[in-house]
Amino acid sequence: MSLPDPFQVQVHIIPFSNRPMAREPTIRGDDSDDGAHEPQPDQKAARSRESDDELRPSRLDDVIGQAAVVERIRILLQAAEKRGDPLGHLLMDGPPGLGKTTLAMVIPRELGTDFQITAGPSLSAPKDLLPYLTNASAGSVLFIDEIHRMPPAVEEFIYPAMEDFRVDITLGEGLNARTINMKLQPFTVIGATTRSGMLTAPLRDRFVSREHLSFYSQDELATIVRRSAARLNTEIAGDAAVEVALRSRGTPRKANNWLRWARDYADARADGVITLKVAQAALKMKGVDGIGLEEPDRRYLETIMTVFSGGPAGVQAIAHTMNLPADTLEDEIEPFLLREGLLQRTPRGRILTAKAYAHLGCTSPETLRGDHSQSED
Repeated sequence: MSLPDPFQVQVHIIPFSNRPMAREPTIRGDDSDDGAHEPQPDQKAARSRESDDELRPSRLDDVIGQAAVVERIRILLQAAEKRGDPLGHLLMDGPPGLGKTTLAMVIPRELGTDFQITAGPSLSAPKDLLPYLTNASAGSVLFIDEIHRMPPAVEEFIYPAMEDFRVDITLGEGLNARTINMKLQPFTVIGATTRSGMLTAPLRDRFVSREHLSFYSQDELATIVRRSAARLNTEIAGDAAVEVALRSRGTPRKANNWLRWARDYADARADGVITLKVAQAALKMKGVDGIGLEEPDRRYLETIMTVFSGGPAGVQAIAHTMNLPADTLEDEIEPFLLREGLLQRTPRGRILTAKAYAHLGCTSPETLRGDHSQSED
């Protein structure tokens, strides 16, 4: 059925089976699994120029960490392949940088199906989503990143597509309006969100499976750093990889970012090899301390300690003192401080913990009061 001009939007569909993805350096559709074709020296040089974008794993077997999640996804894939059915809709949630997009890109490669990718903020109206739905082939995967940011109209438009694989298109206005019911090929929606609480219940319930990604251990991050360094054609010492992992806040994305910076520092100031001293010097120049705190994090703690006597202090007062928006503090700075036990949120405001004072090299008020009482006794 031909559609009117407003719906004639071209969408580039990427079949993993015979074509590389648009982000070719990330996942290459023509990679050989058996390793029979060893790259020649000139090919290795070409790959070295592309290697910065090749840090994502391409198969489930290559994924490091999230072992329970990976195993459950593997079961879903094997069951769908055995029955010959499309994979059920999958929702992945968790903090940024933990691999939601990576897993979403691995799944269609494992299935050998087409793959389309979009983001919730880019779908401002149903017409923006329609091309992705009508161009979806049987068993293909549509990945929607930041799915919680889809407008309500788009969200309601995708309901029948996810449940019944159909869309209702309204043409014209007023008395001349007519509705066309278009059947779709059975496909899979994979949604990723950093704020699952912002998803509406009707949308959340339409996902057959839901997986939560958690932070990585230090050993897992060190393994990721070593593997990424090999893909970047960079030599890194084992203790340097552990040092980078220790300061990466349990997040592979940040670990790879610090690795790239350490590589640049080693190429510019050293002999190109990332030793422990080189890694420490590079991260010190970036303002990253031993537990991963950066300059804004320490300034936040120091502001509460010096200006507000350790708290309690309201977030708005802290934000005005630091000349930063309050939502920046709540979204970017406070989560890691809370997770590390350096900060407490109370009904009266933010309070520094004894661990925060110890990290800043200062004595907490509780310790001072305790020492004072002992001296009086």
